[in-house]
Amino acid sequence: MPRKRETMSTPSTYDLVIIGAGPGGYVGAIRASQLGLKTCVVEKDKCGGVCLNWGCIPSKNLIHQAQTFAEIKALEDMGVEVNPDGFDYGIVQKKSRSVTQRLNKGIEFLLKKNKVELIKGEARIENVGKIGLSDGRTIYGKNIIIATGSRPSAVPGFEFDHQRVLSSNDILAMQTLPKSLIILGAGAIGCEFSYVMNTFGIKVTLVEMVDQVLPFEDDEIAAQLKKAFTKSGIDVLTGHKAVSMDKSGKDIAVTLADGNGKQQVVEAEKVLCVFGRRPNTEDIGLEKIGIETEKGYIPVGAYYQTAVSHVFAIGDVVATPLLAHVASKEAEIAIEYIAGHGTEKKIDVDAIPSAIYCEPQVASFGLRESQAKANGIQYKKTVFPYSAIGKAVAIDKGEGLVKVLTDPTSREILGCHIIGHDATELIHELLLAKSAELLPDDIARMVHAHPSLSEILMEVMRGTSGEAIHI
Repeated sequence: MPRKRETMSTPSTYDLVIIGAGPGGYVGAIRASQLGLKTCVVEKDKCGGVCLNWGCIPSKNLIHQAQTFAEIKALEDMGVEVNPDGFDYGIVQKKSRSVTQRLNKGIEFLLKKNKVELIKGEARIENVGKIGLSDGRTIYGKNIIIATGSRPSAVPGFEFDHQRVLSSNDILAMQTLPKSLIILGAGAIGCEFSYVMNTFGIKVTLVEMVDQVLPFEDDEIAAQLKKAFTKSGIDVLTGHKAVSMDKSGKDIAVTLADGNGKQQVVEAEKVLCVFGRRPNTEDIGLEKIGIETEKGYIPVGAYYQTAVSHVFAIGDVVATPLLAHVASKEAEIAIEYIAGHGTEKKIDVDAIPSAIYCEPQVASFGLRESQAKANGIQYKKTVFPYSAIGKAVAIDKGEGLVKVLTDPTSREILGCHIIGHDATELIHELLLAKSAELLPDDIARMVHAHPSLSEILMEVMRGTSGEAIHI
C-alpha cells in the first residue's frame, strides 16, 4: 500500500531525528541511513558544526598558509629575493572561508546521497519522540540524538566584544592583522593561533594559568613546545593568571599575576580569549523530558543513551574530549546500538588521539608520565629524537622527539607522545599497534621505508629493549 503523503497536517515520523549537523550529527545520520533507519538531521546554521565552520578546518587552512608564508626564509636562503610588501591577510582569510564553503556543500551532498533529510532551522524537544521546529512544524522521532555542540566560554571581566576582545570564532573572521596580540589560554587553540599569528609577523604574548602550555599533554613535550615558541619570538608566560583587563587606552592592558601574587601588565592591540568551551544544552527542551545536566553536560551510558529511553547525546554535550573525531565515533556507537547492529561501547579515553597543528606539531595518546607518577603506575620511558632520523634532517625538520611509555613487565604500549614535523600523522601507527595489542617488537621488526619520518617509530620501538640503531 503506498505511503500516505506527508503534509503540514500529517507530521513526519522518523526512525531517528538528530539535532545538530556537526561531525557527530552528520556522520551519525549517514551511518543510520546505511543501516536502514529513516533519518533526518536538524541544523540551525551550516552543516559541519564548529569543526568545519569555526574550528578545525578553517584554522588548519590558516596554518597551511602560515607554513607557506614561512617558506619565504627558505627561498631567501637559496638566493631568491622575495618582496612581501603585497601580502594581504584578507586574501588568506577569504581562502580559509572558501575551503569551509566547499566542504559545507560536500556534506549536504553526502546527506542527500544517503537519503538523509536535512531540515534547516532550530529544534526543541517537546516530549519524548516529539520535536518542534522553528518554522512551526512538528516532527516525530522514535529515537533522538542530541548533537548540538558547544560554544566559546566567556569569563567575567574578559567578555568578548568581537572587535578587540576576540573569541576563537572572531579571530577566524578577522580580515586584517593587528600589530600585537595577547592570547589568554595555551591549550590547542591558543597554541595554534600563536603559531599562525607569529608566523605572519604579529607580536604574540601567550599566557597560561598553569605551569605549562598544553596543560593536558605530557609535560616534557609541553616544555619542548614552549622552547620552540620562545625561540620563534613568542613571549610565553606560563604560571600566570589573567586578573583584569583595561580597554580604555589605545592598546588593551591585561594585568597578570604569577603563583606568588606578583603582578605585571602586558599590552596589545587585541586579546584572544580561549578559556575552553561550553556545551549547547540550554533551550533545547531537556527539562521537558526530565534530563538533568551536570555542569552543562548530559550524563550518558555505555552507548551514549541518556536517562530517558530512546534519547541519546554525543559530542561536545557529553563530558568526553571536545574533539570532532570523538563526536563522530560516539555517533557511530550510538547509531549501531539503536539499529541493533553492534555492541561496541564507549570510546576508551586512552585510545583517543590528540593532535595540535602548530609547528612543531604535537600528538599523543594514552598514559602521560605525570599520570603514571601520580598513580604509582610502573612504566619504562623510551625517547628517540627527530635529529637522528635521516629524512627529518634532510628536510630541515630535525626538531622534536618521540616518547613512548611501556609496561616494564608485559611491554604493553601505555602511551605515546610526539612533538615534531607531521606528528599528527605519525601518531596513528603506534595507536593502531596499541589497539591491536601489538608489542614494541612487532613495530621494530616491521620494515619501514628509508628515508621516511616513520623510521622514528621503528627506532623508538627498538629502543624499548635497548636496541635502537641510529643513536
